[in-house]
Amino acid sequence: MRRNAPFLILAALAAVFAGIVWFAMPHDREVKSLGILLFKLVPFVLATEAIAQLDPAWAQRIRLHLVVPVCFLVYFVYFVPKIFFVAENHPELYYYILTLTPFVILSLVLAFRIGGGAAHLVRRLSYAMILLMLSGLEDLAFLTVNDHTDPAWQTIPEVWTWASHITVFLGHPASKYEAYAFITAHVLLALFLLFAPTRWFAPLARAVRRTPVQAPTAG
Repeated sequence: MRRNAPFLILAALAAVFAGIVWFAMPHDREVKSLGILLFKLVPFVLATEAIAQLDPAWAQRIRLHLVVPVCFLVYFVYFVPKIFFVAENHPELYYYILTLTPFVILSLVLAFRIGGGAAHLVRRLSYAMILLMLSGLEDLAFLTVNDHTDPAWQTIPEVWTWASHITVFLGHPASKYEAYAFITAHVLLALFLLFAPTRWFAPLARAVRRTPVQAPTAG
């Protein structure tokens, strides 16, 4: 524990200062002073130093890679719905976020792999996070984390006509309970990928390794 004390202390301080910035300071668009700017950078600096102090062997031993999808969910089911809520008059933004999100997933697993993460964990993390993206969690979060004033959005709609990615799976706009079932199924699949014993995936991994890669022939 003593060896990991610098990481734990810095991580705790980063969380405290991030809480101060987020909950105690106004969410201003403009930077009003150099002091405020530097103070708001304190959580980032502390978090950077905490990550730099993290012992990779200890992180692997306690399966700290599972924090990656947690970080992704913070982004995807809090910040993304908030962005959509405050930018409803910018329809192109939705497409940009849809494109950005897989990029974020791949960036996370690339950093994990560069840091020595095992190939099978890269696959688990990446496929679990794309399942979470496709699950409909963000659609549900949009309805629950935002302060809607339109009566049509103040309760969960009975039919989710806007969730086209669910519609194409079901062949019709999902009812509220069909959407719940769709979300639950995807979350359970993601959890299975993250927590199932590695030996369960061994036959699939061997099949992938045996699959021959044929060179293209001149036509």
